[in-house]
Amino acid sequence: MEKTLTIATVLKPQGIRGEIKVKALTDSAEDIKNFPRVFIDGVEYKVLSVRPAGDCAFLMLRGIADRNAAELLRGKDVLALREDAPQLPEDTYYLVDVLGCEVVTERGKVLGKISDITPAKTDIYVVEGGGKRITFVAADGVIEDIDVENKRVTVNKKRFDEVAMYE
Repeated sequence: MEKTLTIATVLKPQGIRGEIKVKALTDSAEDIKNFPRVFIDGVEYKVLSVRPAGDCAFLMLRGIADRNAAELLRGKDVLALREDAPQLPEDTYYLVDVLGCEVVTERGKVLGKISDITPAKTDIYVVEGGGKRITFVAADGVIEDIDVENKRVTVNKKRFDEVAMYE
Protein backbone atom coordinates (compact mmCIF):
# COMPACT_ATOMS: atom_id res chain seq x y z
CA MET A 1 0.00 0.00 0.00
CA GLU A 2 1.09 3.53 -0.74
CA LYS A 3 2.59 5.49 2.16
CA THR A 4 1.12 8.77 0.91
CA LEU A 5 -2.33 9.84 -0.24
CA THR A 6 -3.12 12.69 -2.61
CA ILE A 7 -5.73 14.67 -0.68
CA ALA A 8 -6.00 17.88 -2.73
CA THR A 9 -4.72 19.95 -5.63
CA VAL A 10 -3.68 23.58 -5.20
CA LEU A 11 -5.94 25.82 -7.28
CA LYS A 12 -4.59 29.31 -6.50
CA PRO A 13 -3.35 31.71 -3.85
CA GLN A 14 -6.03 33.35 -1.71
CA GLY A 15 -5.32 36.83 -0.42
CA ILE A 16 -1.90 38.28 0.38
CA ARG A 17 -0.90 36.28 3.47
CA GLY A 18 0.01 32.99 1.80
CA GLU A 19 -3.30 31.17 2.09
CA ILE A 20 -4.00 28.69 -0.73
CA LYS A 21 -7.26 27.45 -2.17
CA VAL A 22 -7.26 23.69 -2.81
CA LYS A 23 -9.66 21.32 -4.54
CA ALA A 24 -10.29 18.50 -2.07
CA LEU A 25 -9.89 14.95 -3.39
CA THR A 26 -11.31 13.52 -0.18
CA ASP A 27 -14.99 12.70 0.41
CA SER A 28 -15.38 16.12 2.00
CA ALA A 29 -13.14 19.20 2.21
CA GLU A 30 -13.78 18.98 5.96
CA ASP A 31 -11.63 15.80 5.99
CA ILE A 32 -8.50 17.86 5.33
CA LYS A 33 -8.73 19.11 8.93
CA ASN A 34 -7.59 15.63 10.02
CA PHE A 35 -4.10 16.09 8.58
CA PRO A 36 -1.59 17.95 10.79
CA ARG A 37 0.99 18.10 7.99
CA VAL A 38 1.02 17.88 4.23
CA PHE A 39 3.65 17.51 1.51
CA ILE A 40 3.89 19.53 -1.69
CA ASP A 41 6.72 18.71 -4.11
CA GLY A 42 8.40 16.68 -1.37
CA VAL A 43 8.45 19.58 1.12
CA GLU A 44 6.69 19.04 4.45
CA TYR A 45 4.38 21.82 5.68
CA LYS A 46 2.64 22.04 9.04
CA VAL A 47 -1.04 22.84 8.54
CA LEU A 48 -1.85 25.98 10.51
CA SER A 49 -5.52 26.30 9.54
CA VAL A 50 -8.16 24.80 7.26
CA ARG A 51 -11.37 26.56 6.17
CA PRO A 52 -13.64 24.18 4.22
CA ALA A 53 -15.78 25.78 1.49
CA GLY A 54 -17.89 23.29 -0.46
CA ASP A 55 -15.57 20.86 -2.27
CA CYS A 56 -12.64 23.24 -1.74
CA ALA A 57 -10.70 24.40 1.30
CA PHE A 58 -8.43 27.29 2.19
CA LEU A 59 -5.16 26.26 3.84
CA MET A 60 -2.56 28.21 5.76
CA LEU A 61 0.75 26.38 5.81
CA ARG A 62 3.83 27.14 7.89
CA GLY A 63 6.51 28.52 5.57
CA ILE A 64 4.11 30.01 3.02
CA ALA A 65 4.10 33.62 4.21
CA ASP A 66 2.84 35.60 1.24
CA ARG A 67 1.01 35.48 -2.08
CA ASN A 68 4.25 35.04 -4.06
CA ALA A 69 5.18 31.89 -2.13
CA ALA A 70 1.62 30.59 -2.50
CA GLU A 71 1.67 31.23 -6.26
CA LEU A 72 4.58 28.79 -6.64
CA LEU A 73 2.29 25.98 -5.41
CA ARG A 74 -0.43 26.52 -8.04
CA GLY A 75 -1.42 23.26 -9.76
CA LYS A 76 0.60 21.02 -7.41
CA ASP A 77 -0.74 17.97 -5.58
CA VAL A 78 -1.12 18.06 -1.81
CA LEU A 79 -0.05 14.76 -0.24
CA ALA A 80 -0.49 13.41 3.27
CA LEU A 81 0.92 10.41 5.07
CA ARG A 82 -1.39 7.41 5.31
CA GLU A 83 -0.51 7.17 9.01
CA ASP A 84 -2.09 10.63 9.53
CA ALA A 85 -5.29 9.61 7.72
CA PRO A 86 -8.43 8.83 9.71
CA GLN A 87 -9.63 5.24 9.98
CA LEU A 88 -12.00 4.47 7.13
CA PRO A 89 -15.45 2.96 7.67
CA GLU A 90 -15.93 -0.65 6.59
CA ASP A 91 -16.31 -1.14 2.80
CA THR A 92 -14.65 2.23 2.11
CA TYR A 93 -11.28 2.43 0.38
CA TYR A 94 -8.70 4.95 -0.67
CA LEU A 95 -8.67 5.24 -4.47
CA VAL A 96 -4.92 4.73 -4.52
CA ASP A 97 -5.50 1.24 -3.07
CA VAL A 98 -7.93 0.35 -5.87
CA LEU A 99 -5.58 1.47 -8.65
CA GLY A 100 -3.85 -1.53 -10.20
CA CYS A 101 -6.55 -3.95 -9.07
CA GLU A 102 -7.57 -6.64 -11.53
CA VAL A 103 -11.20 -6.29 -12.68
CA VAL A 104 -13.10 -9.57 -13.07
CA THR A 105 -16.71 -10.50 -13.71
CA GLU A 106 -18.65 -12.47 -11.15
CA ARG A 107 -17.82 -15.58 -13.24
CA GLY A 108 -14.09 -14.89 -13.10
CA LYS A 109 -13.49 -13.45 -16.59
CA VAL A 110 -10.59 -10.97 -16.39
CA LEU A 111 -11.35 -7.61 -18.01
CA GLY A 112 -8.07 -5.85 -17.22
CA LYS A 113 -6.54 -3.68 -14.50
CA ILE A 114 -7.71 -0.36 -13.16
CA SER A 115 -5.33 2.27 -14.51
CA ASP A 116 -7.14 5.45 -13.48
CA ILE A 117 -10.01 6.66 -11.32
CA THR A 118 -11.62 10.07 -11.63
CA PRO A 119 -13.28 11.03 -8.36
CA ALA A 120 -16.80 12.34 -8.87
CA LYS A 121 -20.24 11.93 -7.31
CA THR A 122 -20.09 8.55 -9.05
CA ASP A 123 -16.43 7.67 -9.61
CA ILE A 124 -15.25 6.94 -13.15
CA TYR A 125 -12.91 3.99 -13.58
CA VAL A 126 -10.58 3.20 -16.49
CA VAL A 127 -9.67 -0.45 -17.10
CA GLU A 128 -6.86 -1.45 -19.46
CA GLY A 129 -6.01 -4.91 -20.65
CA GLY A 130 -5.73 -7.03 -23.77
CA GLY A 131 -5.10 -3.94 -25.89
CA LYS A 132 -8.45 -2.49 -24.85
CA ARG A 133 -9.42 0.50 -22.75
CA ILE A 134 -12.76 0.45 -20.94
CA THR A 135 -14.27 3.37 -19.04
CA PHE A 136 -17.14 2.79 -16.63
CA VAL A 137 -18.95 4.61 -13.87
CA ALA A 138 -19.26 2.96 -10.49
CA ALA A 139 -23.07 3.24 -10.60
CA ASP A 140 -25.31 1.18 -8.33
CA GLY A 141 -24.92 -2.55 -8.90
CA VAL A 142 -21.81 -2.36 -11.12
CA ILE A 143 -19.17 -3.18 -8.50
CA GLU A 144 -20.02 -6.24 -6.44
CA ASP A 145 -16.85 -6.50 -4.37
CA ILE A 146 -13.55 -4.72 -3.80
CA ASP A 147 -10.75 -6.79 -2.27
CA VAL A 148 -7.74 -4.48 -1.90
CA GLU A 149 -5.75 -7.17 -0.08
CA ASN A 150 -5.85 -9.43 -3.16
CA LYS A 151 -5.98 -6.49 -5.63
CA ARG A 152 -9.27 -7.62 -7.19
CA VAL A 153 -12.49 -5.81 -8.10
CA THR A 154 -15.49 -7.95 -9.03
CA VAL A 155 -18.15 -6.44 -11.29
CA ASN A 156 -21.62 -7.56 -12.29
CA LYS A 157 -21.15 -8.31 -16.01
CA LYS A 158 -24.70 -7.39 -17.04
CA ARG A 159 -24.68 -4.07 -15.19
CA PHE A 160 -21.08 -3.39 -16.27
CA ASP A 161 -22.02 -3.80 -19.95
CA GLU A 162 -24.85 -1.28 -19.49
CA VAL A 163 -22.48 1.51 -18.35
CA ALA A 164 -19.12 0.62 -19.95
CA MET A 165 -17.62 2.51 -22.90
CA TYR A 166 -15.09 0.54 -24.93
CA GLU A 167 -12.32 2.42 -26.75
